[in-house]
Amino acid sequence: MSEPNPKADLLRYLQEGRDALVWKLDGLSDYEVRRPLTPTGTNLLGLVKHVAGVELAYLGDTFGRPFFDAEPPPSWWYTEESEPNSDMWAGADESREQIVGLYRQAWEHSNSTIATLALDAIGHVPWWPAERQKVTLHHILVRVIADTQRHAGHADIVRELTDGSVGYLQGKESMPPEDQAWWEGHRSRLERVAREAGG
Repeated sequence: MSEPNPKADLLRYLQEGRDALVWKLDGLSDYEVRRPLTPTGTNLLGLVKHVAGVELAYLGDTFGRPFFDAEPPPSWWYTEESEPNSDMWAGADESREQIVGLYRQAWEHSNSTIATLALDAIGHVPWWPAERQKVTLHHILVRVIADTQRHAGHADIVRELTDGSVGYLQGKESMPPEDQAWWEGHRSRLERVAREAGG
């Protein structure tokens, strides 16, 4: 057993979620990464755009380390003027490379915050209610990890609906090694059970 390293543990789980989200875009067309597959419009590239904004806000602005300092933020950035939900989808003029590039820049910016500050460093979340605005880096890291992993789970489902691809991480799929016929039988069985349970 190695010596405890809480920052390294937290960063590992954050990076796994990041990697999973970006991997879910691999091999898909521009249409497929933007295609809304839920009634609320959830799509793969929008999920990546959203988590980029989450990291830049929570691990940047909260700790007095704004990413958009020398240049104005994009039109979808979290302001009163931005269109509702504009961080959850990519316009035709926003390329996959731009959004993934911004997300990778967010990783670097966040990682710098994590490396520079102690886990008990105090930050302020101005968009939260006044009584909850004062937070620690540890608190925010846990929140960002939870948000990233949650959206990685969304991406798992959206990708499976897109082309049937599944898996937790590239090279670490965590799926039983069964063929398509087995999965079709399994799904049919679950459908029968659901119908029986539903009367």
